[in-house]
Amino acid sequence: MGISRATAHKWIRRWRAEGEAGLHDRSTGTVIRRYERDRPGELIHVDVKKLGRIPDGGGHRTLGRQAGRATRSNMGFDYIHSAVDDHSRPAYSEIHGDEKVATCAGFLIRAAAFFHSQGIDRIERVLTDNARAYRKGLAWKAALAELGATGKLTRAYRPQTNGKVERFNRTLLDEWAYLRPYTSNTERTDALADFLHTYNHHRCHTALDGHPPITRVNNAAGQYT
Repeated sequence: MGISRATAHKWIRRWRAEGEAGLHDRSTGTVIRRYERDRPGELIHVDVKKLGRIPDGGGHRTLGRQAGRATRSNMGFDYIHSAVDDHSRPAYSEIHGDEKVATCAGFLIRAAAFFHSQGIDRIERVLTDNARAYRKGLAWKAALAELGATGKLTRAYRPQTNGKVERFNRTLLDEWAYLRPYTSNTERTDALADFLHTYNHHRCHTALDGHPPITRVNNAAGQYT
């Protein structure tokens, strides 16, 4: 139906608790205030999402929970490194086997190259959580220096400060990682590029008046709204 699992469960809970009355729109007309940087590249949000790897033949979504849990043991994890531009919202992701400082630093350099290819010439600041790789990693600090960017950390115990990439992570799970029962980790990995292209070039974004992120990146100079 084009909605996330979380949204579907919310409506089911309302219906079970209140019947048909629970399905009525509860909008109060409150204005939602979103902070947003003035131009692309002014602030990039970076985060890592940890996902269990899928064994050949599929995990619990394919085989059922009990059988999937047995085949999944000792499979390890994928670490999805993602970066989102605060103003225009294009996203870039890579899958790695860890979140060590060298991996994070290499990802940042490649993310910057991606944003540059989309029309974002310079990254000014990079916002991350307080993971050690971002706080003390020399390779991370060197990557920031190479880009001429400043590192910025979220407030302790306040991950919502990095909300734009956190929201992207939820979309990543709903529309890529959990979209269908993949039969192998390779199949899920291969599907990431198509998801990112759709997200950046075709998927409507409510914060961009229903337009995909690429339309804001490609606006003529001085025309960002």
